[in-house]
Amino acid sequence: MSSDTDARPAPVKAAIETTHLSRQFGKLTAVDSLDLSVPPGTLFGLLGPNGAGKSTLIKMLITLLPPTSGTATVAGCDIRRQAVAVRRRIGYVPQLLSADGALTGRENLELFAKLYGIPRRERAQRIDQVLTVMKLEEVAHTLVQRYSGGMIRRLEIGQSLLHEPRVLFLDEPTVGLDPLARQAVWERLHALRDTHGITLFMTTHDMEEADKLCEAVAIMNRGRVVAMGAPDELKARVRSGASLGDVFAHFSGESLEQEGDYRGIRGTRRTASRLG
Repeated sequence: MSSDTDARPAPVKAAIETTHLSRQFGKLTAVDSLDLSVPPGTLFGLLGPNGAGKSTLIKMLITLLPPTSGTATVAGCDIRRQAVAVRRRIGYVPQLLSADGALTGRENLELFAKLYGIPRRERAQRIDQVLTVMKLEEVAHTLVQRYSGGMIRRLEIGQSLLHEPRVLFLDEPTVGLDPLARQAVWERLHALRDTHGITLFMTTHDMEEADKLCEAVAIMNRGRVVAMGAPDELKARVRSGASLGDVFAHFSGESLEQEGDYRGIRGTRRTASRLG
């Protein structure tokens, strides 16, 4: 009998836990025997230069890519044996545009509610709740192509919340946004964690964002976690008065100015362009 069920698992000590998790592509080891533990309800940041293995790790955790070896659980479910159950318990907000500009905010949410299989009798209430949580009630019937960048990002986060996930993965949640829009997204993420107890697992290249938002961060380099802890703890380990950028440079061996290749920069600029 398959163990890939949607039965509610018992309370777990870690929302995300990996043990010797690895992924190889031929002779290349993208993620190298990684051990990681994220407590429930944590706002956790994954930092690292391009090519460090962050994207590969997330793809394994959201069950889009099978590991070569090792194990991992997300929301109490094994990513190998209970992949369907994992997907039902997580939300994922990619960098790429996931909202349809030709639809209104409410219509986008209705579409995602159907995709998530939310029963018809529950959809309207769930959508109203999401619009309220993300502070989009006043623009619910406005075409998304008229939204600001920050409003689009809040809608995309809202789409991922309709099925009430326990863990939400966010890939560069505020890339391309202006300071006011970034602040609005930060406030919504804090509210989600504080009010709903959702575990938030985010990647970012913005050290200010990681420092202000995250209770804990991990720095990846060459497939391994080279440092992990609260931002203030890591800064103290480097030197008095250090910034999180200094921590990044110290543990990854790369400066923020060096970080990024053509492909990464192109992707970031595309995202910045579509968020306006």
